[in-house]
Amino acid sequence: MEQILIWAIFGYALIVGLGGVFGYMKAKSAKSLVSGLISGLILLFSWFLAIKTPTVGLGIATLMAAVLLVVFITRFARTRKFMPAGMMMLLNLVAMLAFLVGWLNLV
Repeated sequence: MEQILIWAIFGYALIVGLGGVFGYMKAKSAKSLVSGLISGLILLFSWFLAIKTPTVGLGIATLMAAVLLVVFITRFARTRKFMPAGMMMLLNLVAMLAFLVGWLNLV
């Protein structure tokens, strides 16, 4: 289970980073590009750490997913549009819960 979660961090990092790129391409939002790439890089760093020290990597990934969850809840409340805010809100909720459960099992 631990290895699945570690690789889930990698996939999640790619989705978040590519989401920022697509946000920039579709809406010309430099803010989406920068925040998506920075978040993706932080998640890639947490994936790298999780390979060596799973508790640290999963902890950082959980925290990052929680931060992104708050961002997308706020964005969804403002826009009331499922795409992309609602979808990302759900993705971040699932990721945060999965990483949190994995982290709690290791601690």
